[in-house]
Amino acid sequence: MKRPKVPTYGHHKPTGQARVYIGGKSHYLGEYGSEASRIRYGEIVAKEVSGQPIDPFFPKKVGSPLPTDSAGLTINELVLAFMRHAGAYYVKDGKPSAEVHCFKSAVKPLVELYGLIAVDQFAPLALKAVRQAMIDRPKKKMCRSFINKSVNRIRHLFRWAVENGMASVTTLQGLQAVSPLKAGKCDALDHQRREAVSDEHIEAVRQRLSQQHRDLFDLLRSTGARPSELLCLSMTDINVSGETWVADLEDHKNAHRGLSRKLFFGPKSQLILRRLPATGPLFTFKIRTFSAAVKRACIAAKVTPFVPYQLRHTKATELRDTMSIESAQACLGHAQPSMTARYSSRMDKLASEAAKACG
Repeated sequence: MKRPKVPTYGHHKPTGQARVYIGGKSHYLGEYGSEASRIRYGEIVAKEVSGQPIDPFFPKKVGSPLPTDSAGLTINELVLAFMRHAGAYYVKDGKPSAEVHCFKSAVKPLVELYGLIAVDQFAPLALKAVRQAMIDRPKKKMCRSFINKSVNRIRHLFRWAVENGMASVTTLQGLQAVSPLKAGKCDALDHQRREAVSDEHIEAVRQRLSQQHRDLFDLLRSTGARPSELLCLSMTDINVSGETWVADLEDHKNAHRGLSRKLFFGPKSQLILRRLPATGPLFTFKIRTFSAAVKRACIAAKVTPFVPYQLRHTKATELRDTMSIESAQACLGHAQPSMTARYSSRMDKLASEAAKACG
């Protein structure tokens, strides 16, 4: 069953009232733009998107009494305090990291719907209303997994508030009760799962890349590294004393968890590295430029477009199927074997062979 979309906070210009139009009826909220009207709008939206009936005695006429304000720290004030904290905490190379931008995206519908209510009045139904607003966003649709992550970021905001005495534990416990969106059980989009790329398609695409882009492309295929790990690397970061060259990365995805990350370069990778600059970055272009080049090459080669990160999937599948899950985990730098377990086509092959023999 399709869920209702988030109704719009509207302006009834003849009377100067704010109103929301639901079920063919106008519900008047008070003076347009006022704190009281915003608070009441948030309450109605929470009930509407969760399927609960709106109070039948709620005024449908102009001039009826409405709540005036709410005591305590507001959502707006909490978000402002948290974003100041995030700007100082989530920093990479002296600049705000991508996580700061993700938090900004997550709190935007929260502020728009409930910015003026008290922090401890933000209940599970309100969180579901915020989530529905993410689903209904008209431009640049969010996928289900990103919406779930955004909701988790909002919960993180309230966890930080509890830690710093800005919200009650009861409020956080209520928000933790909201289940994540399930595949096929909601209106949110699901992006197609990224799969390993065949060697045939890889070869067709690499032949259409410039030499610089091809060098990075080949290193990604041979090492299973993330593009960001190679783009920040220089030859001075690589220990070339042994048979296998090793780069011990200081800045990587799991560095904040206290985990190490090493890249290992065998004979094929070393041939590529030998012709790259001995000083300064190995590559001077950015990931967006490289991704765009790969996409153009895919189109030129008439293969299904893929992103550079999928070469990591290809390497992981190859190692898991030909060697072991431990080998793949070590090469890819996964903290948990469960992450590596996703990369394998061997089970499909075995099932296919069993079906041929016994099915």
